[in-house]
Amino acid sequence: MADRLRGATSPYLLQHADNPVDWWEWGDDAFAEARRRDVPVLLSVGYAACHWCHVMAHESFEDADVAAVINASFVPVKVDREERPDVDAVYMAATTAMTGQGGWPMTAFLTPDGDAFHCGTYFPREQFLGVLGAVRDAWADARDAVVQRAGAVTAAIAQATGPLPGLPLDDAALADAVATLRREADVVRGGFGGAPKFPPSMTLEHLLRHHARTGDANAIAMVDRTCEAMARGGLYDQLGGGFARYAVDAGWVVPHFEKMLSDNALLLRVYAHRWRTGASPLAERVVHETAGFLLRDLRTAEGGFASALDADTPVDDTVDDTVDGAADAPVHRPVDGAGGTEGARTTARRAHGVEGLTYVWTPAELRAVLGDDDGATAATVLGVTDEGTFEHGASTLQLRHDPDPAWWARVRPVLLAARRTRPQPARDDKVVTAWNGLAVAALAEAGALLDVPAWVDAARECADLLLRVHVVDGRLRRASRHGVVGAAPGVAADHGDLAEGLLALHQATGEARWLAAAGDLLDTALARFAADDGGFFDVADDAERLVVRPRDPSDGAEPSGASALAGALTTYAALTGSTRHRAAAEAAVRASAALARRAPRFAGQLLATAEALAAGPLQVAVVGTGTVADALLATARRATSPGTVVVHGAPDADGVPLLADRPLVDGGPAAYVCRGFVCDRPVTTPEELSAALVR
Repeated sequence: MADRLRGATSPYLLQHADNPVDWWEWGDDAFAEARRRDVPVLLSVGYAACHWCHVMAHESFEDADVAAVINASFVPVKVDREERPDVDAVYMAATTAMTGQGGWPMTAFLTPDGDAFHCGTYFPREQFLGVLGAVRDAWADARDAVVQRAGAVTAAIAQATGPLPGLPLDDAALADAVATLRREADVVRGGFGGAPKFPPSMTLEHLLRHHARTGDANAIAMVDRTCEAMARGGLYDQLGGGFARYAVDAGWVVPHFEKMLSDNALLLRVYAHRWRTGASPLAERVVHETAGFLLRDLRTAEGGFASALDADTPVDDTVDDTVDGAADAPVHRPVDGAGGTEGARTTARRAHGVEGLTYVWTPAELRAVLGDDDGATAATVLGVTDEGTFEHGASTLQLRHDPDPAWWARVRPVLLAARRTRPQPARDDKVVTAWNGLAVAALAEAGALLDVPAWVDAARECADLLLRVHVVDGRLRRASRHGVVGAAPGVAADHGDLAEGLLALHQATGEARWLAAAGDLLDTALARFAADDGGFFDVADDAERLVVRPRDPSDGAEPSGASALAGALTTYAALTGSTRHRAAAEAAVRASAALARRAPRFAGQLLATAEALAAGPLQVAVVGTGTVADALLATARRATSPGTVVVHGAPDADGVPLLADRPLVDGGPAAYVCRGFVCDRPVTTPEELSAALVR
């Protein structure tokens, strides 16, 4: 074995370093080897926290017989989708085009030129052997047809990733988007659509902004219903804080247990904004607990944030379960029969992990930890039943109603401490630029809003790491691990999300360096990622050439590159008065507006940006120091107008354009409320400022 994965920076690739499969990393050398041997490339894409990636690895990639077939007839290439989202995007498009669905692990067979001709997701061992044999035979016996099919698939992907018709997102279109969401909303259980149900973080932000701008009661009702349902269900970690990736059922009872940095950063910001909209004890609790989860469980020694906690908990013994064989699907169904996934029945051999083992409880386990009385009460409060809501009589924890606060404050830490004695899920400790940018934004803004300086300090430390380690020769890289940056270049989302985080940190601290660094990132994005129609490609113009230059405007589990950049450009323009950046933001929104009109659930970040553009956004400058300045600043930060920016500091502070020509009033602190850098008369009391913000 060449042992090529041993030096990888990706934890996912390192998980496969000891496989009998002769893996290559993605790169020209692998495709040159395929040309030399005249064999196809077997591309396997996944990520470290993916349950079904582990299943396929244990069933097939650790199996010597399967590995022998792969090594004899293919050049196998392993890719971490989180480290190379560009590669993942191209071949996920091919997989979806061929099969009608996608998921991870993704399995694609490519010509030595990189064109895909057969794709799938998770394959059980025997089925995978059959696919390997069929592809091998087709390559040997029907080469012309295979190559023709591959070329047609690439051409179809290129056409599908072309520009959309440019359309405005005016007031009527924004109202129509909310009306569409109302039709798709689950009015009983919260969220949108059916099972599996994902936390719609960016759509919630969009609805909060629409409500703030228009007063639409339907918008805030959808937010409240969904935020409460998610926070009270099994999707939310009632003991440790933080949200799981998604719920397999429509009622948020049973999660897919991996906990992702991107989800939690986005949801932390949403709940902070919901608290800002009107004092919500539930939202405030979720903000504090989720921030605590980020700092306790995901923070790295270098000051960044790890990508995820695994869906599986490692165990010593092999576990054989009958499961639904779908790509990155859960291994269970809720006991009420709701949700679940479709797919062939198969036996998954999970020698290294059991999903949910850390998190689920039985009534007997609660009694063993808390005693009979408190254990029985906890079972009732947390929805732990004799039948169980998960597997083998165990239950996820729900908190459908608020318990006695004193009792819960006493019991919760005891249960959490007991849970920490169990085997714990593995952590993918690579630091992804985009997701850490989202965390910087969430912690900086929530820390400033709820007056928790430790969160702002953590955001500052993370931002410093990203700018110090991830920027190499003036260009942004995608990820690092243990303080060592990887080779993969930053994509559009890395530039947009990090810029947005730096802009939030600038507002939280008043430090000009974060504004300057954000401007540099955005200028690079405009020079290297911009498309002719005003939108953005996912990769730079000087990045590695793939068979298609990926461009996906849709917001999925995280903001697309285009919408992340549109949002950051809008914020930067508001902070600096730059008409160039404002025009670029408007062009980016227009370029993706057709998607937002057609499918608003997949354009939440874009629609949130459009709401900010429609509202101005509002600009507030607070000058001066002391208790009066602090009160003015706290009032300004409670403003809900979409996209509001708030800066503070001394008049004419260097590097802070919004403070220029904003003097003290009678020698004391003052606040200036502006639109387009045109300001109302300054105010000197929180009451006056509140009235000005409402106007």
